[in-house]
Amino acid sequence: MDLQLAGKQALVTGSTAGIGFAIAKALAGEGARVIVNGRSEARVGDAIAAIAGAHGSAQLEPLAADLGTPEGAELAIARFPDVAILVNNLGIFAPRPFEEIRDDEWARMIEVNFMSGVRLSRHYLPRMKERDWGRIIFIASESAVNIPVEMIHYGVTKTMQVALARGLAETTVGTGVTVNSVLPGPTRSEGVEQFVEDLARSQGKTVEEMEREFFQTTRPTSLLRRFETTDEVAAMVAFIASPMSSATNGAAIRADGGLLRSIL
Repeated sequence: MDLQLAGKQALVTGSTAGIGFAIAKALAGEGARVIVNGRSEARVGDAIAAIAGAHGSAQLEPLAADLGTPEGAELAIARFPDVAILVNNLGIFAPRPFEEIRDDEWARMIEVNFMSGVRLSRHYLPRMKERDWGRIIFIASESAVNIPVEMIHYGVTKTMQVALARGLAETTVGTGVTVNSVLPGPTRSEGVEQFVEDLARSQGKTVEEMEREFFQTTRPTSLLRRFETTDEVAAMVAFIASPMSSATNGAAIRADGGLLRSIL
């Protein structure tokens, strides 16, 4: 399917690994000019090489900057003052009992997961509205709805993203700009895979046993009963980023493997 993304410039934050990398690759495969972002030039270079290997004609731009900081956002905006598609994917997570989460850990989680998208959207959204076309997509999580007891601060920031996306969408009335959030379920990204491997090792189990147990006990409502692939999530994001999704605005779009039981 041609998603009509040829020539559109897209910034995907945190796109050197995991879901962000898969999104950057999917958009590049559809002909978009993709800005690949990571904190180090080496990581960005490796990601660009991998995407170019998958799509020989990919149009890619490097952006080595920590977009979880005001300085990083300023650098991104200075180098790329206009984009047609902004995917706010940058995020961190850290399993931790609520009673042990310090103020600085709350602040860091909010700064990276939430404020990174605030800063970039604040710059790019008015310009999209001036051109009467644009896409802003927040990569949230099913944890925005099912707040995970093992990392409440993470879940709270994902809820904040969904609320922000809906609020920003309300400002786009009558334009060709849309703002949506995508809610993946448990996904086999680089960070999650390492987390599962460490957990399996600590409990003397195989990764396969740990995955089965996870979906039996921690996420028993999943209909998929396995970790999603990053490419599965990226396919949904690529559609939402395209002109073909013009009737979808202000939505929290579930790519959660059927984990959330609500009918809306």
